[in-house]
Amino acid sequence: MYRRLCALLLSLTLLWTAGAGAAQAGPGKRVHNGMQILFSPSASYPFCTIGAVGTDKYGHRIAVSAGHCLSDPAYADREIHDDVAPVYDRADPGFGPIGHVRYFKDPEGSRTGHITKDYMIIELVPHVTLSSQGPYLKQTGVLEVPGGTASPNAPLPALDTERLLATGVNELVVSGQTGVWFGTVMANTGGIYRSPAANLAGDSGGPAVWHVPGSELPSEANGFQAAGPWAGITKAITFSFPPFEYTSSANILADLRARDAATPGGVHGAGFEVTTEP
Repeated sequence: MYRRLCALLLSLTLLWTAGAGAAQAGPGKRVHNGMQILFSPSASYPFCTIGAVGTDKYGHRIAVSAGHCLSDPAYADREIHDDVAPVYDRADPGFGPIGHVRYFKDPEGSRTGHITKDYMIIELVPHVTLSSQGPYLKQTGVLEVPGGTASPNAPLPALDTERLLATGVNELVVSGQTGVWFGTVMANTGGIYRSPAANLAGDSGGPAVWHVPGSELPSEANGFQAAGPWAGITKAITFSFPPFEYTSSANILADLRARDAATPGGVHGAGFEVTTEP
């Protein structure tokens, strides 16, 4: 049902090698899925991870992560127009902010955040370069599921990007601190996927892509690389089986569209599209 695709030491070596390569200071720093992020440059813990990078319908350059990475009732669940919540590359905090938080869903008393809306929107600064290629995963767009069940967050009619994967026949490929894993979507509760594809604390917000049937799975032969449309972000480790949860991209995109329609002037992240930049 799932396979660990590389030894822990090899995985960490590959991850940190890629992170070091992406962390060169100066204009053009590459921001990508799988990048670990901080919310204070003076503390390397706790940290979270970027799940996808791209642009929204308003032309903002956007990164997506997990909402439960922050908790502040004064700013939660609303547009943040001021640069009060900077975000840093964990591998290179000296670069300065790579972006600023524009929205996050407050954890609401739970370390795993709101059940269907656990996401964060970051507006990236102008002097970074967007990339669809993470240490292991290349994102080829946003997942569309024509005919799938609509996300509970979706305004009607739901778009194909706001529809959910069926269980038992679809696989997620994810990456994090222990490398890259893949596993079947075994449960779907309100657009929260449960899979044996593994994650750790700190991987919150990190990338999950859909395994396109017939496409190559990550292996030692291909350098543990995989490509597919963005399908969601890492959410939590639970006591259920399988224990690993992922917030679907459908839930995030649907909630963004709903909030955009209800907010004068719109919201950051609405109409999000994964970058096509390599």
